[in-house]
Amino acid sequence: MSDWFEEAFAGAPVMAILRGYDPERTVALARRAWSVGIDCVEVPIQDAGAEASLAAAVAAGREAGRAVGAGTVTSTARLERAIELGAAFTVAPGLDLRLVRASADAGVPHLPGVATGSDVQAALDAGLTTVKAFPASVLGTGWFQAMRGPFPEVRIVATGGMHARNAAEYLAAGADVVAVGSALDDPEQLPLLAALTGDGRAVATDRGVA
Repeated sequence: MSDWFEEAFAGAPVMAILRGYDPERTVALARRAWSVGIDCVEVPIQDAGAEASLAAAVAAGREAGRAVGAGTVTSTARLERAIELGAAFTVAPGLDLRLVRASADAGVPHLPGVATGSDVQAALDAGLTTVKAFPASVLGTGWFQAMRGPFPEVRIVATGGMHARNAAEYLAAGADVVAVGSALDDPEQLPLLAALTGDGRAVATDRGVA
């Protein structure tokens, strides 16, 4: 299942996290993400109210041929609900081996959060090769540089405090992907996001934004 993320992020080193928006705004921002080249969209379901936003984004993604996943999946019950709502993948803030196993059993790719070398090692032992570093802005760029030595085979998604203005710094430090949220709701950051998705770690692009 870890290979799924390698393919999902092959087109661009950016992921969108749409937390706390109503269904209409969630869909609008998901479409904006797709328009600037961000293929992978996550909608966290930290409470029951967020489920409608996930369902709406999943439906829009199905029409657009895009994968939409569920974030903040912190229990097997929430995992089951995410799958019921049509999530293509699940994301968790931490590493819970029960969720790793349950996701694998359900045939749904799972992206767990890590913050230490022990976390990364445990994820590898569980058969995962893509993890998310959370909270990335607290861990700092040095964390990514340090992890590249012992774990060169691991793909790392920088999550938490990421935006278009600091994304390149984290990518240069060793993150494979950055996950942005409110940046999509900031018109000034959209050209920067388009630059990141236009050619990997590029700093400029002529891609237009609708």
